[in-house]
Amino acid sequence: MTDAPANDPVRTEGENLIEVRGLLSQFGENVIHQDLDLDVVRGEVLGVVGGSGTGKTVLLNTIIGLKQPEGGTIRIFGHDIADMTKDQAADIERRTGTLFQQGALFSSLSVLDNVASPLVEHTRLPKDTIRELAEMKIAMVGLKPEVHYQKPAELSGGMRKRVGLARALSLDPELLFLDEPTAGLDPIGAAAFDDLIRNLSDDLGLTVFMITHDLDSLYAICDKVAVLADKHVVEKAPVAELERSDHPWIKEYFLGPRGRAATKTAA
Repeated sequence: MTDAPANDPVRTEGENLIEVRGLLSQFGENVIHQDLDLDVVRGEVLGVVGGSGTGKTVLLNTIIGLKQPEGGTIRIFGHDIADMTKDQAADIERRTGTLFQQGALFSSLSVLDNVASPLVEHTRLPKDTIRELAEMKIAMVGLKPEVHYQKPAELSGGMRKRVGLARALSLDPELLFLDEPTAGLDPIGAAAFDDLIRNLSDDLGLTVFMITHDLDSLYAICDKVAVLADKHVVEKAPVAELERSDHPWIKEYFLGPRGRAATKTAA
């Protein structure tokens, strides 16, 4: 057995990659989250659900540092995001990837350059190596070489999401954030994207934090689901346990007509 490189992070099964404690989020007088606690465990695919206005995307943006919390603490890979050095912040950025709901691709860049952009920013690899790595990530998400020099506007919505996913994976992250990854896709495209995420998670050992409204996605790929309601996480459990919950919103969500349909599909 060879020793791991000195700078290789120690990886422990069951450890919390994300720890949120007592989170307070608000816009003016409008309180979105209060006393919110959440753990995301290494290796799990976590779905995050909640009604409109419960702050799912606000939570994601706060965890990844796009919004400052009004209170509480957030730790990623053991680092308190409010008290990090520049090196620690750069380390977290390299070890995480994010697929935003609309893809957030650079409209003026080709697919290849979009996927390569994190490698250009965070590494000193030769240009040829960066190109080869970007091409590999594009193939990994199921896209053909013909798309390499196309612009985002020339792609379908599903293809843009795959390009966004390839870019999120470009630095081989341990932790992947997905904001409504199947939104706007037809049922066949959504199912294919679900399969892609699950396979990548299994093959690459990814931990996934996924906001979704898609019940089929929850049943198909999520190990656990965190439910946002009443300004905090009211439950975090496998779907089968949530189906037995007494919380009114959870009952309506999982046991309403769409939930019953998703249950039959999963079975």
